[in-house]
Amino acid sequence: MQRRTFLALSAAGLLLPINSCSGTTSESMVTSGHSLESSDFEGLVERLLLRWGDGMLAMQVDSPGDPTTHGALMCPACGRIHGRCMDAVYPFAHLAKTTGEEKYLTAAMGVMEWAERNVSQPDGSWTVMPNPKTWRGISVFGAIALAETLKYHGGIFPVDLQKRWRARLSRVGEYLLANFDLNFTNINYGFTALHAFILIGEVLEEGKYEARARVLGKDAKQWFTKPNTLLFGEGKPSDALSSKGLRPVDLGYNVEESLNGVAHYALHVGDEELLDLLTRSLEGHLAFMLPDGGWDNSWGTRQAKWSYWGSRTTDGSQTAYALMAGRNPAFATAAIRTTQLLERCTAANGLIYGGLHYAEHGVPPCIHHTFAHAKPLAALLDGPAALTALEPGDKLPREVADGVRHFPEVDVWLLARGPWRATVSSYDFIYKEHCFAATGGAPGMVWHEAVGPLFVASMAEYILVEKFNQQPDPDDEEFALTPRLEAMIDGKWYTNLYDLGAKVATTEGDGKVNVWAEVQLLDKEQLPPTAGTLPYTIAYTIDEQAFTFSVEPSTEGGPAVRLVLPLVSVATDEVKRIDEKTFHVVKPDSMVVVQATGPLQIKETKRERVFNMVPGVQALPLYVEMGTEAVSCRVFLAG
Repeated sequence: MQRRTFLALSAAGLLLPINSCSGTTSESMVTSGHSLESSDFEGLVERLLLRWGDGMLAMQVDSPGDPTTHGALMCPACGRIHGRCMDAVYPFAHLAKTTGEEKYLTAAMGVMEWAERNVSQPDGSWTVMPNPKTWRGISVFGAIALAETLKYHGGIFPVDLQKRWRARLSRVGEYLLANFDLNFTNINYGFTALHAFILIGEVLEEGKYEARARVLGKDAKQWFTKPNTLLFGEGKPSDALSSKGLRPVDLGYNVEESLNGVAHYALHVGDEELLDLLTRSLEGHLAFMLPDGGWDNSWGTRQAKWSYWGSRTTDGSQTAYALMAGRNPAFATAAIRTTQLLERCTAANGLIYGGLHYAEHGVPPCIHHTFAHAKPLAALLDGPAALTALEPGDKLPREVADGVRHFPEVDVWLLARGPWRATVSSYDFIYKEHCFAATGGAPGMVWHEAVGPLFVASMAEYILVEKFNQQPDPDDEEFALTPRLEAMIDGKWYTNLYDLGAKVATTEGDGKVNVWAEVQLLDKEQLPPTAGTLPYTIAYTIDEQAFTFSVEPSTEGGPAVRLVLPLVSVATDEVKRIDEKTFHVVKPDSMVVVQATGPLQIKETKRERVFNMVPGVQALPLYVEMGTEAVSCRVFLAG
């Protein structure tokens, strides 16, 4: 297909059935598939990898006359080629060997040869785009994909091509040796390099690579927080401290990339001390997995790439949890749940949507999700049989949780009572200027076992932190999804979402979990209005029946302030106004009731629902105007 034709069809919506996602609604996608009954994990992995392989194959450019595109995977969402699409060489090679179909063999060779023509550099690296001035750190991921291809499936390729690819692996290996350590940049690169060096050494049979891995591995133990053993380093610089003295932590990158790399390394070299540390770290991170297999990265430093099931350009969390499943039965459950969720978020075209409601909002899937997440599935199938013979083990921590758990190293609180799960954050590490995840004492997540997420945090402002690795927002109407207080004063937006100094306190009693957040309304420079500060106390209360927001008034005669509550809801949900203070939102199997003490309104928008790219959900933009009286809003399920 010629590129011009491809882009024209893509723009017209003719290539992708974007209104279909596995033939299910998003509500059933969220709440189904997380029982602890026996699961054919191997069958699930094989089925899903084949679907993704065919989805990528359909996007491969067949244009021999154009060497700048021929063999690459065109992205239907971004309208261009992602330089890392060469990572697909490994899943294509796996499918070629296991199915015997030549189309996958041709696809594997095509995507690799495209990379050599367009993103390969003289120093042995690959760049993230066909531009030699763009980022070269992604070479570590290409190195792993090429090494795994040669290790497991090299024999299916022509002998002369095997020789060329081994030579190419040697060149990228030298680049990594010369440039990579644990301080290279964000920690995911250094920790992934541990795996890359082990693999390259195995394939090339050169001991210098494992020797380098062992040197780096000794320092790996220094990158975990106390007391919950979270991996830090997802910031610039990677060992930076916030104003509160907190380290940069990102759940998505940790579970979907970095911990995979160190797990491969630690098992290969038999470092029991590191394996024990890694077990505790996997347990610490697992506290944030939702019962449906989603990862609650509402607060992470790189939340700009949060996609509910993980992170946009990472590989997936199955690897480390499967490799370490013998050390904690819940790890097997985690590996299965996240794979089931990815299957439910895979469209009929075989590509992964970047969030639960992309299809409903007419937003096509970025192909980067699929070629990145296909690699660990191939690795599971190529590895020891035990990796795909997993059966669900213990329930996930967040399934059995009750009460409050504070993670002081990120100033995040996990709350649980009955069917409710919630997250409140006052984490103050900012990855890039104006890039605010859940903070300011805001709820990053409010989740109910019957319907899944009811409130989720987006970035306060959607920023392309990584312009080559984030999907452009197709809407011209941006709306933050994080529940908040806000005011427009002299044309500026003031909100507690910009308050990095918020203070949070919690109590439990009488069957309730109570949270108080002392906040200020600030602008994105963290400055108050010129007329004076706007301090507020926001309270959250959870009992078996409801989640309640409460706000005390600040001062009389102040600016107009709103309590904004963007309720997660697809456009097909029926919305019924019962009275001026009550709405019913009818979902497929239940009804959500939102009941306030003051007039409850829906913000007028261009479409029936607002949508945010992070983490990819639609919402009903409810709000209550604050006056001189306290305001509360109770959310519960009925019927």
